[in-house]
Amino acid sequence: ILKEFDLTLTDFIAARATEGVNLKAMIEQRLDGIKVEVEKVTAHMPEVIKWQREKILSRFEEAKIELESTRVEQEMVMLAQKVDVAEELDRLISHISETHKILKKGGAVGRRLDFMMQEFNRESNTLGSKSINTDITQSAVELKVLIEQMREQIANIE
Repeated sequence: ILKEFDLTLTDFIAARATEGVNLKAMIEQRLDGIKVEVEKVTAHMPEVIKWQREKILSRFEEAKIELESTRVEQEMVMLAQKVDVAEELDRLISHISETHKILKKGGAVGRRLDFMMQEFNRESNTLGSKSINTDITQSAVELKVLIEQMREQIANIE
Protein backbone atom coordinates (compact mmCIF):
# COMPACT_ATOMS: atom_id res chain seq x y z
CA ILE A 1 0.00 0.00 0.00
CA LEU A 2 2.84 2.40 0.88
CA LYS A 3 4.50 1.75 -2.47
CA GLU A 4 1.27 2.60 -4.33
CA PHE A 5 0.78 5.65 -2.13
CA ASP A 6 4.30 6.86 -3.00
CA LEU A 7 3.63 6.32 -6.72
CA THR A 8 0.33 8.15 -6.48
CA LEU A 9 1.96 11.00 -4.59
CA THR A 10 4.76 11.21 -7.18
CA ASP A 11 2.20 11.29 -10.00
CA PHE A 12 0.21 13.96 -8.18
CA ILE A 13 3.28 16.15 -7.70
CA ALA A 14 4.24 15.72 -11.36
CA ALA A 15 0.70 16.61 -12.46
CA ARG A 16 0.74 19.74 -10.28
CA ALA A 17 4.10 20.77 -11.72
CA THR A 18 2.78 20.32 -15.27
CA GLU A 19 -0.33 22.29 -14.37
CA GLY A 20 1.87 25.03 -12.91
CA VAL A 21 3.92 25.25 -16.11
CA ASN A 22 0.74 25.48 -18.17
CA LEU A 23 -0.75 28.15 -15.90
CA LYS A 24 2.47 30.15 -16.06
CA ALA A 25 2.43 30.01 -19.86
CA MET A 26 -1.21 31.13 -19.95
CA ILE A 27 -0.55 34.02 -17.56
CA GLU A 28 2.50 35.11 -19.56
CA GLN A 29 0.41 35.03 -22.73
CA ARG A 30 -2.20 37.29 -21.11
CA LEU A 31 0.54 39.61 -19.85
CA ASP A 32 1.74 39.91 -23.45
CA GLY A 33 -1.84 40.79 -24.44
CA ILE A 34 -1.95 43.50 -21.78
CA LYS A 35 1.31 44.93 -23.10
CA VAL A 36 -0.16 45.06 -26.62
CA GLU A 37 -3.20 46.98 -25.35
CA VAL A 38 -0.99 49.41 -23.42
CA GLU A 39 1.02 50.03 -26.58
CA LYS A 40 -2.18 50.63 -28.58
CA VAL A 41 -3.43 53.20 -26.07
CA THR A 42 -0.04 54.89 -25.92
CA ALA A 43 -0.01 55.19 -29.71
CA HIS A 44 -3.57 56.63 -29.76
CA MET A 45 -3.10 59.30 -27.09
CA PRO A 46 -1.57 62.07 -29.27
CA GLU A 47 -4.37 61.56 -31.80
CA VAL A 48 -7.03 61.63 -29.04
CA ILE A 49 -5.67 64.87 -27.57
CA LYS A 50 -5.58 66.47 -31.03
CA TRP A 51 -9.15 65.30 -31.74
CA GLN A 52 -10.37 66.69 -28.42
CA ARG A 53 -8.67 70.02 -29.05
CA GLU A 54 -10.31 70.34 -32.47
CA LYS A 55 -13.67 69.36 -30.99
CA ILE A 56 -13.45 72.05 -28.30
CA LEU A 57 -12.35 74.71 -30.78
CA SER A 58 -15.21 73.85 -33.15
CA ARG A 59 -17.71 74.08 -30.29
CA PHE A 60 -16.37 77.50 -29.37
CA GLU A 61 -16.74 78.56 -33.00
CA GLU A 62 -20.28 77.18 -33.22
CA ALA A 63 -21.26 79.05 -30.09
CA LYS A 64 -19.58 82.19 -31.45
CA ILE A 65 -17.39 82.37 -28.40
CA GLU A 66 -14.07 84.04 -28.88
CA LEU A 67 -11.43 83.27 -26.34
CA GLU A 68 -7.89 84.41 -26.03
CA SER A 69 -5.40 81.83 -27.18
CA THR A 70 -4.02 81.62 -23.66
CA ARG A 71 -7.50 80.78 -22.35
CA VAL A 72 -7.90 78.04 -24.97
CA GLU A 73 -4.52 76.65 -23.97
CA GLN A 74 -5.51 76.70 -20.29
CA GLU A 75 -8.67 74.78 -21.10
CA MET A 76 -6.67 72.30 -23.15
CA VAL A 77 -4.19 71.78 -20.32
CA MET A 78 -7.03 71.13 -17.86
CA LEU A 79 -8.67 68.70 -20.28
CA ALA A 80 -5.38 66.95 -21.00
CA GLN A 81 -4.87 66.42 -17.27
CA LYS A 82 -8.34 64.87 -16.96
CA VAL A 83 -7.79 62.42 -19.84
CA ASP A 84 -4.07 61.81 -19.30
CA VAL A 85 -3.57 58.10 -18.80
CA ALA A 86 0.22 58.03 -18.96
CA GLU A 87 0.45 57.23 -15.25
CA GLU A 88 -1.96 54.31 -15.59
CA LEU A 89 -0.10 53.00 -18.63
CA ASP A 90 3.22 53.23 -16.78
CA ARG A 91 1.74 51.35 -13.83
CA LEU A 92 0.36 48.63 -16.09
CA ILE A 93 3.84 48.11 -17.58
CA SER A 94 5.27 48.03 -14.05
CA HIS A 95 2.65 45.46 -13.00
CA ILE A 96 3.53 43.30 -16.01
CA SER A 97 7.18 43.34 -14.97
CA GLU A 98 6.37 42.58 -11.33
CA THR A 99 4.09 39.69 -12.31
CA HIS A 100 6.87 38.20 -14.44
CA LYS A 101 9.20 38.44 -11.41
CA ILE A 102 6.66 36.69 -9.21
CA LEU A 103 6.25 33.91 -11.77
CA LYS A 104 10.03 33.43 -11.99
CA LYS A 105 10.37 33.34 -8.22
CA GLY A 106 8.22 30.24 -7.96
CA GLY A 107 6.94 28.74 -4.76
CA ALA A 108 3.64 29.73 -3.21
CA VAL A 109 2.78 32.78 -5.31
CA GLY A 110 -1.03 32.66 -5.41
CA ARG A 111 -1.62 35.51 -2.97
CA ARG A 112 0.96 37.76 -4.62
CA LEU A 113 -0.54 37.13 -8.03
CA ASP A 114 -4.03 37.75 -6.68
CA PHE A 115 -2.84 41.10 -5.33
CA MET A 116 -1.33 41.94 -8.73
CA MET A 117 -4.68 41.22 -10.39
CA GLN A 118 -6.28 43.76 -8.06
CA GLU A 119 -3.66 46.29 -9.12
CA PHE A 120 -4.20 45.51 -12.80
CA ASN A 121 -7.95 45.96 -12.31
CA ARG A 122 -7.47 49.31 -10.58
CA GLU A 123 -5.43 50.70 -13.48
CA SER A 124 -7.72 49.31 -16.19
CA ASN A 125 -10.77 50.77 -14.39
CA THR A 126 -9.13 54.19 -14.25
CA LEU A 127 -8.13 53.92 -17.90
CA GLY A 128 -11.73 53.11 -18.83
CA SER A 129 -13.16 55.93 -16.75
CA LYS A 130 -10.81 58.49 -18.33
CA SER A 131 -11.48 57.29 -21.85
CA ILE A 132 -12.94 59.75 -24.35
CA ASN A 133 -12.29 57.59 -27.38
CA THR A 134 -13.86 54.30 -28.46
CA ASP A 135 -10.49 52.73 -29.29
CA ILE A 136 -9.24 53.40 -25.77
CA THR A 137 -12.50 52.15 -24.30
CA GLN A 138 -12.14 48.95 -26.33
CA SER A 139 -8.60 48.52 -25.04
CA ALA A 140 -9.82 49.04 -21.46
CA VAL A 141 -12.46 46.34 -21.99
CA GLU A 142 -9.89 43.99 -23.50
CA LEU A 143 -7.63 44.61 -20.52
CA LYS A 144 -10.49 43.67 -18.19
CA VAL A 145 -11.06 40.43 -20.14
CA LEU A 146 -7.37 39.48 -20.00
CA ILE A 147 -7.14 40.30 -16.30
CA GLU A 148 -10.26 38.30 -15.50
CA GLN A 149 -8.90 35.30 -17.41
CA MET A 150 -5.73 35.46 -15.34
CA ARG A 151 -7.61 36.00 -12.09
CA GLU A 152 -9.75 32.91 -12.67
CA GLN A 153 -6.66 30.75 -13.13
CA ILE A 154 -4.75 32.35 -10.28
CA ALA A 155 -7.56 31.32 -7.95
CA ASN A 156 -6.28 27.75 -8.50
CA ILE A 157 -2.67 28.56 -7.55
CA GLU A 158 -1.36 28.14 -4.03
